Amino acid sequence: MRWLDRFLPRRQAATAPENPPAGGDPDGVHISSDELIRLRLKVCNLPLDRRQPARSVIAGAHASRFRGRGMDYQESRNYQPGDDVRSMDWRVTARSGQAHVKLYQEERERPVVLMIDLGPGMFFATRGAFKSVIAARAAALLGWAAVANGDRVGALLFNGNHRELRPLGGQRGVLRLIRELVTVTDPVQGMTAPANENHLNEALLRLRRVARPGSLVFILSDFYAIDEDTQRHLQRLRQHNDVVACQIVDALESEPPPPGRYAITDGMHSGIFDTRTAARRQAYTRYFTGHHRRVRELMQHCVIPLLRLATTDDVEQRMRDALANSVIGTPLRSENAA
Repeated sequence: MRWLDRFLPRRQAATAPENPPAGGDPDGVHISSDELIRLRLKVCNLPLDRRQPARSVIAGAHASRFRGRGMDYQESRNYQPGDDVRSMDWRVTARSGQAHVKLYQEERERPVVLMIDLGPGMFFATRGAFKSVIAARAAALLGWAAVANGDRVGALLFNGNHRELRPLGGQRGVLRLIRELVTVTDPVQGMTAPANENHLNEALLRLRRVARPGSLVFILSDFYAIDEDTQRHLQRLRQHNDVVACQIVDALESEPPPPGRYAITDGMHSGIFDTRTAARRQAYTRYFTGHHRRVRELMQHCVIPLLRLATTDDVEQRMRDALANSVIGTPLRSENAA
């Protein structure tokens, strides 16, 4: 049993948020398809990628890492046996006296793949909305933004079982994602089985099969299941994809509750959490400070941007601000400096 899952009474976790979102579910526990569909109106210019897009829209909207026969000229190099003579750069050849060919930047469509961790610890909040609700809002926003950019949307959802959604273009891809999100984030019906200790690594292993090379991958989780193998999975995923980590946190993970005795449960076991002594509060603070540090250092080591979303955040504004100050593929300075 993970420590976080034991810190909050069930009755307190399900209370209404202090600042419910306009038009959203007032209790912050459930998410509706109507709310997620309305997020389409908020994705204008949401910056998923600050790299210069390819100028041609024939093959795709994003410049590939691979060079080949495309529409955007990249450079000229010496002719090598087997090069296509149709790519000869006659001007450079005449000027240098040596045969040269032109290289072009290959243009490809870039799938956006969302991995959403909905283990038991994500059905939790002391204020605002459940972590699962924040994750669903963020996933829907990213899905609508991807469609607006002409990209396909896929997902891997974990709620005890794994649900794989292969990348699909247009509104169909987002609406399919929204239908699944409404189901898997339901606190009563969504949880099909308790999460095991290695569920995040299992999901990352599956993600490596779902995300084809060149994808933009967003991982939404509280990352309490990370261990020694997580770094290996992230590095392998990062080799062929752009990856962004979104850590979802609650205010109770920043500082302990006021001194007192609290009835707590993880849905299966109950107990009493006592914060009346300074030693208990210090141990509490050390645990969560250490966890946030491990997540930050893991992402830094894997060269993955880390974005933190709080359960009280305006998800659209928070993501817009963070992504606007980042370059996909490099750590977010504002997040990793903490």
